[in-house]
Amino acid sequence: MGKVEDGKPYRWGRLYAALRAVRGLASAGRVVPVTDRELKDTTGRPRTVFEGYLRTAGLDVLAARWRGGPVAEAAAGAFADVALLIPPEVMSRGNLTLAQAEHFRQGYEAQLTAYRKAWDGLVD
Repeated sequence: MGKVEDGKPYRWGRLYAALRAVRGLASAGRVVPVTDRELKDTTGRPRTVFEGYLRTAGLDVLAARWRGGPVAEAAAGAFADVALLIPPEVMSRGNLTLAQAEHFRQGYEAQLTAYRKAWDGLVD
């Protein structure tokens, strides 16, 4: 049996963290963790949520980069992560199962933890 970290839902959770980081850095100059409700909504329709974030990702990274300093550097890193974490295959539009949703959450939390370590003071 493979590790959770090798699965698609885990990787999607990491992608979600990167997309939210870019958006948060653009709008507030910091990353605010997702609420349980937002996470549940996202695991119910991950592809639709990701498409929404991706529609504005370019403008979000531009706004974050204009903030300068550590915010600009963090935004560049998160945007690069987005590109690396987008799956190279079509993502289904279906809901995640409870087990998949848990793996998604684990991936999200792992990426957020990495950002906390890398970007001192920019992640709540």
